[in-house]
Amino acid sequence: MTSSPSRSGARLDPRLTAAFAEVPVVASVVGAQPLRQFLTAPAKVCILASFAVGQLPQVVPALGRAGKTVFVNVDSSPGLAQDRGALEFIKNMGAHGVVSTRLSLIEKGRPLGLLTMMKVFVTDRSNLRRSTDAIARGAPDLVEIMPAPIVARMTAQAQRAMSPSVAAGFVESPADVALALALGSAAAATSDPRLWHLRRDQLPPVPPAALKRPAPSQE
Repeated sequence: MTSSPSRSGARLDPRLTAAFAEVPVVASVVGAQPLRQFLTAPAKVCILASFAVGQLPQVVPALGRAGKTVFVNVDSSPGLAQDRGALEFIKNMGAHGVVSTRLSLIEKGRPLGLLTMMKVFVTDRSNLRRSTDAIARGAPDLVEIMPAPIVARMTAQAQRAMSPSVAAGFVESPADVALALALGSAAAATSDPRLWHLRRDQLPPVPPAALKRPAPSQE
C-alpha cells in the first residue's frame, strides 16, 4: 500500500499518553446502557456514540467528574449539527475531544482547544491515499483506523502517516489489543466492556510472524 509523506513528527498529546499509561484501550460507549460499566472500569478514555444531543449535557460532565477523557463522535450524535457551533457546544459541556470522518470538523476542532480524532476506513490503496492526504491537512491528535485488522496489512510508512493511531473495529480479545500496540498503535478501541479492564501487564505476547508487514508498493 502507498501513502502520503510520513507524519513522523506527530506526537501523542501528553493527556492521552497519561490516559493510556495503564489501560491502552479506548472504550467505545454506544448508547447509555454501557455507561455504568465504563464508569467503574479502569479505562480512562471513551468515545461516546449514538447519544442524542439532549443526553450529552448530563453524560459528559458526569464522566469528567469521574476522571474520564471524553471524545464525542459528532457524526453519530442525533440532533447535533455538523458545524463550529456544535463543537463549541461540546467544548462548553466539558468534553475533551471530538471524533469525525469530516476533515472540516477536525480542522475546526483544534483552534477551540479540543482534542481531535479523525476516523478513517481503509478499504483499498486509493482510499488509503485519500485518507493520508486528509490527515496531513487536518493534523488530528489521533487517527482512528478501521478496521483494526487492516493495520497488519499496512506498510510501516503508511502507518507513520496515520500516527498516532487507535485501531478500531473487530477488536475482540486481549490478543487483538496486543497486536495493535505491537504494530505501533497508541491504543485499541472496542465496545466490549471486558476489554475496558485490560491493563498493559495483562497483554499476551505477540507471535513474531504476526508483525511481518507487506513490502512498500512500487505504484
